[in-house]
Amino acid sequence: MEEDLPEAPIATTPSDVNHTASWRTFRPVIDLKLCTKCNVCWKFCPDDAIAFDGVGFPVIRLDYCKGCAICAEECKPKAITMVKED
Repeated sequence: MEEDLPEAPIATTPSDVNHTASWRTFRPVIDLKLCTKCNVCWKFCPDDAIAFDGVGFPVIRLDYCKGCAICAEECKPKAITMVKED
């Protein structure tokens, strides 16, 4: 017999309000020469930490980036590398 699991907590604050950078140890850096503007990094970012500049290149919004490296893992042309925070 299966038991009903308790309902999980639901986030009530939009991710662009939560500044999650305080625990980041690595940050993503984008090499625009390698970037193809495919937007895959943006699609996989769990924290809405990627925006776009006026010509369509991704820009990391470091106030919201927790350094999870999902963007770097999913980047096919390997335009994103993770760099240790100072």
